[in-house]
Amino acid sequence: MAGDARAALLDRCVDFLKQGGFSQLSLREIAAGTGTSHRMLIYHFGSREGLLAEVVGRVEEEQRAALVSLADGTDDPVEVSRRFWRRLADPALAPAERLFFEIYAHALFDRAWTEQFRASVVAAWARPVEDLFAGLGFDRAEARQRARLGLAATRGLLLDLLVTGDRELLDATADLFARLVTTARPDGRPPAAVAPGDSAG
Repeated sequence: MAGDARAALLDRCVDFLKQGGFSQLSLREIAAGTGTSHRMLIYHFGSREGLLAEVVGRVEEEQRAALVSLADGTDDPVEVSRRFWRRLADPALAPAERLFFEIYAHALFDRAWTEQFRASVVAAWARPVEDLFAGLGFDRAEARQRARLGLAATRGLLLDLLVTGDRELLDATADLFARLVTTARPDGRPPAAVAPGDSAG
């Protein structure tokens, strides 16, 4: 039951974040905004920083699920990329994304409370994106490389958008990148054929 209470409280914190962000708020202010006490937040998440990392982790889980669902109904990888970029570029997600990059900066300095974030921020995304590229016919080694490139480029474009607000230009840039990263190799060879079942292994 404690796990259920923790999950429900985390849900409330995520909803509160999406309404306007709270990276600058104290733990007491977050508690007031989510209808709980700062003691309960400390009990469940250890610290303000631990809570913020958990919130970002939950939002990242939602984004990965969205990537899978957005692929339904189309076999066009560029269209999947467009749909995902439109989702990421939605101003409603900006508070959560600013918090993501704030925690990313702390992770660069190996803050103890970012351990779980550091363990998942790339690894949790790498395999599902790699699988998408493998499904296009790229061999595993190249699919892995393109997945990391895609992850890095998308985060870079998102950071650019949050800082500059150049929506029209960055929409076009994201579309260009999607077309480039899903095409054949630079030497002109098409993606390697994939035998049934290979894309998952």
